[in-house]
Amino acid sequence: MAARWEVVRKPSRRGPGGGGSGPGGRKALGEANGGRGLAPPLPLAPSETLYELAFEKTTKKQNKEQVPPPPGQQLQQKKQNPGKPTKKSSAGDSGHKQGQFRSLEDALKALDLSELQKELDKSLSMFPENPSVWAKDLAGYLNYKLQAPRSDPALSQHPHDYPYCLVNKELRSIIKSLLSKSGGVLELFFDHCIYTMLQELDKTPGESLHGYRICIQAVLLERPKVATMNLGKYLELLRSYQNRPAKCLTIMWALGQAGFTDLTEGLKVWLSIMLPVLGIKSLSPYAIAYLDRLLMMHPNLTKGFGMIGPKDFFPILDFAFVPNNSLPPSLQEQLRQSYPRLKVLAFGAKPETTLHTYFPSFLSRTTLNCPDDMKKELLNCLTDCLKLDPLSFSVWRQLYIKHLSQSSLLLNHLCESWDSISKKMRKSLQETVHSFKVTNEELALKGPNSIQDVAACRSACKNLLLKMKGSGFPWFRLLLVILVFTTGFLMHDVRTHGSFEASASAHVLRNSGILSASQQAWNKVSHYSFKGYSWLEANVPLYYSHMVTVLGPNLELVWAKTNETAVYISGKCSTQLAWLGDNLPRLIEWLQTHLPDSVLHLAEHLKELLLFLMRNYLLPAVDYVAGTLEQGWELWVASCNGEGSWDCLRRQLASLTHSSWMYLQDTTVAIKDWALAIISGH
Repeated sequence: MAARWEVVRKPSRRGPGGGGSGPGGRKALGEANGGRGLAPPLPLAPSETLYELAFEKTTKKQNKEQVPPPPGQQLQQKKQNPGKPTKKSSAGDSGHKQGQFRSLEDALKALDLSELQKELDKSLSMFPENPSVWAKDLAGYLNYKLQAPRSDPALSQHPHDYPYCLVNKELRSIIKSLLSKSGGVLELFFDHCIYTMLQELDKTPGESLHGYRICIQAVLLERPKVATMNLGKYLELLRSYQNRPAKCLTIMWALGQAGFTDLTEGLKVWLSIMLPVLGIKSLSPYAIAYLDRLLMMHPNLTKGFGMIGPKDFFPILDFAFVPNNSLPPSLQEQLRQSYPRLKVLAFGAKPETTLHTYFPSFLSRTTLNCPDDMKKELLNCLTDCLKLDPLSFSVWRQLYIKHLSQSSLLLNHLCESWDSISKKMRKSLQETVHSFKVTNEELALKGPNSIQDVAACRSACKNLLLKMKGSGFPWFRLLLVILVFTTGFLMHDVRTHGSFEASASAHVLRNSGILSASQQAWNKVSHYSFKGYSWLEANVPLYYSHMVTVLGPNLELVWAKTNETAVYISGKCSTQLAWLGDNLPRLIEWLQTHLPDSVLHLAEHLKELLLFLMRNYLLPAVDYVAGTLEQGWELWVASCNGEGSWDCLRRQLASLTHSSWMYLQDTTVAIKDWALAIISGH
């Protein structure tokens, strides 16, 4: 028995401070995930950490001086601590255990920053060429010292930047300084933190994970792209743990921290990691809550253009609008509130060049059995495609024969919303409808296949063509006809009578007094024009010579001084101007990145106010005026028995003039009688 105790084999040198960095840590992770067919990820470079080394030296010394206990006591110790190495026990006895601090705030207040800095300085001096050791020492020390009650894996009850928001400036400075020196191994350090957190979740009870979470947030705050360098690996890891919600939520939380710094990286994480698991009951609430928080934190969506394509957009559309899918109604409604902003991101900065790629999927989903909300959204999206991207018409013509029922719904929708269609779109739509009309006739001759759909399309095309023919009152054509008619009548009248003075037109103008009034007006205009020209001809040269005499020397002096000043400034500030020209784009980009959200919110509110005024006041006023004019036109046509002829117009004008004259006469007589009655009464 004594021979068995002569050689003491201590555990691996990669202990609790850096357990996730060596092959042993990866093996433990693989065993925890055994049977799932997932290849273990590439391990970090094996290295000893100073924080582990301190505990190992203590353990060595104790093992050399220790007398082996009796067999019964040895068995009892094994029962109390099954599978736990001596190093972890000795380390655990020397510090605070989990749950000793009532809250993380208390743990952070009790943290000795000078001791932390001393440990990190030792690590840097002992391993000057191995920055991964420094970073793992930092994470291990923080996680060991910040033992507080665990929160839920997604930290759903805390702000988005918890627990990093509780860290004071001094500790943040220490963390940032060390991470800046470890820039080349940040991706490996990020992996180390995640895999160590997953290992701790297998232990009962395991350590709280606040230290690793703080390190993850500190890394992604400065380098958000670290989280998105290998999303495929984390998606496979997430799928392998799909029956372990705590581990899945831990992975999703860690990767999602990149989005709160950079919208583009956040969308990458959501589309690659959270969208594929959106139907899983235990993970869907966090995925949708993260998306809502991400879009609320970044109101300037232009930074995310180009991230969402048709492949990602239409699954989101189906989740938001298809009833009885794998999402509960409350989560579906929450996703539907974020859908408009996702649609803006999907259409991008130049929808006029991309929307035709969305048109086929929109059209194929627009069916008769489609839910009303989804059908309305699909029809509006199809209309936007036709309005903004002219190539959508050619795509529609190619898909028309195979999508007759969907096309009939779209045609009827365009007929109902005809007044809101622009003139440019009406021209393209007219050509497309004529093409559909020819296709409908060919399909009707081929046979009874899809005869109902063809009939519906023919009816919709007919209604649209009628709309195109009678679209409003033709004011321009009416004015053109009046001008041509008047010109032709005058020319014929003058030619018949030989001269304008002898023509009937001149006779009518002379008898009505219009000719004499126009001649008087012309004479006055000519007289005053001649006087003004004479005054200008006499006084302009005089005033010009006087101004040149008085202001000329001063203007020349100002011009010379301006040239000298410009030359002096350009000579003195050439370096600054060159620097400004080189750095101005960076400054603009920085301003766009760090622009206060309050300014962006103010712009959004101003935009909403203008849209509110336009929708609730301007457009109704325009519609009212247009409706009044159209009603007046219909009343006039009805008064002419449905024929808008020139004879009817002449009769209407004569009747209106006669009625106005009689009303004026009656009013004048009434006023005169009233005045005489008042005078006679006095």
